[in-house]
Amino acid sequence: MLKTLKTATLAALLAGTALSAQAADVTLRATANSNENDEDYDGLVVFKNYVEAASNGAIAVDLFIGTQLCSNGAECLQGVADGSIDIFVSTSGGAAGLFPYVQVLDLPYLMSDDRIAETVLSGEFPRVMRKMALEDSGDTIRLMTIGNTGGWRNFANTKHRVETPADLEGLKIRTVVADLPQELVKAVGASPTPIPWPELFTSLQTGVVEGTKNGITDIMGMKFPDAGLKYVTLDGHAYMGALWWMSNQTFQDLPEDLRRVVVDGFYALQQATFASPKRKSIAAYEQFVADGGDLYVPTPEQKEEFRLAAEPVYDWFRENVGRGDEIFSAFAAAVETAETEVAEERAAELE
Repeated sequence: MLKTLKTATLAALLAGTALSAQAADVTLRATANSNENDEDYDGLVVFKNYVEAASNGAIAVDLFIGTQLCSNGAECLQGVADGSIDIFVSTSGGAAGLFPYVQVLDLPYLMSDDRIAETVLSGEFPRVMRKMALEDSGDTIRLMTIGNTGGWRNFANTKHRVETPADLEGLKIRTVVADLPQELVKAVGASPTPIPWPELFTSLQTGVVEGTKNGITDIMGMKFPDAGLKYVTLDGHAYMGALWWMSNQTFQDLPEDLRRVVVDGFYALQQATFASPKRKSIAAYEQFVADGGDLYVPTPEQKEEFRLAAEPVYDWFRENVGRGDEIFSAFAAAVETAETEVAEERAAELE
């Protein structure tokens, strides 16, 4: 029996070695401007493992984490367009320069929870956005899926607990250099202050800004409590979507069976990025509270106050963002459909 087991083990090892040594027909170059602690990396590892195995070695995926291939969204998307980069992940802000309407994902309080968000992003809506991006890029940049990177954005500050929009009045809140988040901060009565991400710790520490809009994993990963950030309000104003782009030429050049493998690989990636922030946020919230942080969950009535205060941002988006009205209508319809589907599923489970 031992001899048989040893022979079987050796055969398996030799088979694995042969597969890894087999030259791939296609090598995909995938990049994320993040690090190996990020949900984007988790997704890429799942994608790489799935695609290489499901293609039986016909596709290899090389990962470039950080800024080895490109340093920002505009540069990376140009690489996708010209084919020097096959796969790239961006936030909505990172792609807004080329596709301004992707900022619809940052509109506040439209999706109520993870289940609604995941239903929307697993349905027809990403295909609507894919069609728009292909049109606007001359059929060069293809949106493959939308996942998550960091959970939900919440208001956090150095001064006091925030229970309603009135508590934000006058606070200097850090935003990125983009119109939409600044419009949101103004709508809730605070003062938007654009600050580059690498400068945020020092800006909080010195009082240049008094708050920010981030997920808890980013807050703890960057050690913002050490800079005085002690109050987090779980208003969940925006689901932190991650847009996964692929060179359309690379995708179309694959035979149909390998295109199917890639599509299924992005499905596996999406599911991994949906799950990863949930797990990582548990420890992050626990550590925040253990270090003396104040974590506040608004009541449904208070959450409605935030939503009502932010409503002017919807009109601003539809009127000022290219193709904004078109994408807003598609997104709102997708949310409404998801709410109906989830309500029916919940009701069925409660019978």
